[in-house]
Amino acid sequence: MKSAFAAATAAVSFAAVSFATLPAGAAEFINVLTGGTSGVYYPLGVAIARQVGDALPDAKTSVQATKASVENLNLLQSGRGELAFSLGDSLSMAWAGDAEAGFRQKLDKLRTVGAIYPNYIQIVARADSGIRTLADLKGKRVSVGAPKSGTELNARAILGAAGLGYGDFARTEYLPFGESVELMKNRQLDATLQSAGLGVASIKDLAVSSEVVLVEVPADVVARMGDPVYVSATIPAGTYPGQDGDVATVSVANYLVTHAGVSDDVVHAMTKAVFAHPEALAAAHSAARQISAERAAAPIAVPLHPGAERYFREAGLLK
Repeated sequence: MKSAFAAATAAVSFAAVSFATLPAGAAEFINVLTGGTSGVYYPLGVAIARQVGDALPDAKTSVQATKASVENLNLLQSGRGELAFSLGDSLSMAWAGDAEAGFRQKLDKLRTVGAIYPNYIQIVARADSGIRTLADLKGKRVSVGAPKSGTELNARAILGAAGLGYGDFARTEYLPFGESVELMKNRQLDATLQSAGLGVASIKDLAVSSEVVLVEVPADVVARMGDPVYVSATIPAGTYPGQDGDVATVSVANYLVTHAGVSDDVVHAMTKAVFAHPEALAAAHSAARQISAERAAAPIAVPLHPGAERYFREAGLLK
């Protein structure tokens, strides 16, 4: 297990050969900051790193497994990454310098590359736990994601809107997806909240080995979450083994983010590598099917990087 963890968290390097060269004076290394290996960010980050490597064959690309959104944004601010995944609400909080969310100051070096696919807040309970609604989480053992991760920030928002808090649980665990699922398999945990693209591997794994229930997030709860980045959504029937019907929930857009110190030419090449052919990423994870260049320039508080803006203007997606 220790060696597997070390291999998963180590940077993965790629040698690439293709049609472009790194612009003169540009950064030699492009580190893609992702999330845990059992989520969507990591496999999609691997695929994006390959495409970026093809676009910039003189650069050395790598992929780093992290605790996701909050850690990624702090790493970008300190210049320890060139491209990162983040949830939209985490990104807004970082720009505002929300200390409660894990940002000690305004992360003013952040720049967006573009919106990608939406995360769905997926609350999964063991069928034998008796949990069927959000209210049923009271008195149960619940994992809310790694501390101050994007998932955990989503958990705070959704539970608060439902009139719940961590103090209502018999036990609160702050664990990444894979560890949460292992505890549920061993009957040491009743439910887990996971913010990810549809078809996330951790929930598929759990649904194969155990009978589970997806807990609905009603539209009135979504409305009380109080931020336009949260949108009512549906987890379609059949997304997971044993899921017979649609389940109402809430979604929040994911973004690719960089920082102001990355050159315009490099960001332009990275943006084009992702959004000119998003279908090429679908083989890495089904969530990538929802990436759309037409939605990529969706406005958010953090400004677009000039290199990304240049690509979207060239593609006719910005005026």
